[in-house]
Amino acid sequence: MDKFYFERECRTRSSECYTVLYGEESIGRLDIHFADSVVHASLNVLDHITMQQIQELIDSMDEELCEAVGVTKEEVVVHVHQGKDLGVFSVSDSFNNGLGRK
Repeated sequence: MDKFYFERECRTRSSECYTVLYGEESIGRLDIHFADSVVHASLNVLDHITMQQIQELIDSMDEELCEAVGVTKEEVVVHVHQGKDLGVFSVSDSFNNGLGRK
């Protein structure tokens, strides 16, 4: 049975970035920022992910990522964005019609 999991892309002293996977499919991105006693996160998921799955992702993030690093937190604030993935862009990419390339 497939399940959600997080694959770390990068880490700093106060933040982490993850690709969110479901089985073999990349279904989103999670950016977590640790600030004193509050954890701020941005969760971006594809448009076919349900509200129940989003809640499961938030619960998993809290259990697996926030608690695992031993952060003392009073609150976790998650901003959720849902839509389609346009790709990954870099300032070094050549630009085409204002969007760049995948």
